[in-house]
Amino acid sequence: MRYQRVSLDAFASELAPVVVASDELEARVAPALERLRIPAGQLQALTGIRERRWWEEGQPLAEAAARAAKKALNKAGVPVQDLGALIYAGVCRERFEPATACRVAHFLGLSGKTVIRDISNACLGALNGVLDIAASIELGHIRAGMVVSCESAREINERAIATLLANPTPANYRETLATFTGGSGAAAILVTDGSYIPGKPKLEAAVARAWPEKHGLCWWGLADDLDRPIPHLAGSATHVRQTMVTDSVAVLRDGVELGRQTWADLQAELPDWQGAVDRVVGHQVGAPHREAMLRAFRLGPDQDFSIFEHLGNMGSAALPSAVGLAQDRGFLQPGRKVALLGIGSGLNCLMLGARW
Repeated sequence: MRYQRVSLDAFASELAPVVVASDELEARVAPALERLRIPAGQLQALTGIRERRWWEEGQPLAEAAARAAKKALNKAGVPVQDLGALIYAGVCRERFEPATACRVAHFLGLSGKTVIRDISNACLGALNGVLDIAASIELGHIRAGMVVSCESAREINERAIATLLANPTPANYRETLATFTGGSGAAAILVTDGSYIPGKPKLEAAVARAWPEKHGLCWWGLADDLDRPIPHLAGSATHVRQTMVTDSVAVLRDGVELGRQTWADLQAELPDWQGAVDRVVGHQVGAPHREAMLRAFRLGPDQDFSIFEHLGNMGSAALPSAVGLAQDRGFLQPGRKVALLGIGSGLNCLMLGARW
């Protein structure tokens, strides 16, 4: 997919306020770790994550997403009324219906002819939203659109802690390790036709690959607990609880392989980029994923920007937050060829090529 008229005018993030160190998480599950004979410090050693952030309890997702959106609009000087599309792309949503994007639009003061909707695709949701808006811009339907996301890791981590303490088995530890990398945050991406301020990054191409046979490697959802009836519900036999299960070894192995194939596709789509990519920003999973990705793509660590060490894996908000911080810190300079590398459970992979 090639693009001629699409500009990435602004990336912005809203960081959660509660800092949770990996040591703190390990202290909370210390009885389980002692029983499993796992020494302290393994969480950071295995993931490279020193700390992550969580929202305060009860933080509305739409409110935090709207704050990130306002930052992006202010950065670019684009009036909110010019948004022809608003997409909420988080894994975490406030309700089954209406779309969480509707509450974000309310906080922004949007109404009228703006197309408002949710898109969900695990950690790739925000990039999928960008391409959805990019297609509308290429067709001349809209001048500008916004993608927002807000992820909350507090609740699923609390459940993982309780599960591991109640049943400290090696299998439970392996399946919850990825959950403990989760961080909270909100992000926004403003996409326009380039007519507002010249010199903004231009989206040149995007490629996608899928490996749906691997859809069971990582999942987050509702599971039946057959041993816990729902209180006050006559005849109830089950209790439905939220859970996350991840085969971290397989996700790393197969995710990097899918990424390697998609990286080759991006280079084929942009032949003048082959061997000439200046910077990359990938999905923020952890140190093993980063190292394997750079090795597979033959890139040096100086070409990559990461934030997982202090923010953890913020799901769909991770990559846009990293891009915004990389830009603010001067890592993404004008004229650079920048690849945005997305990977999500499913398995799905999506990569964007942009010239800064």
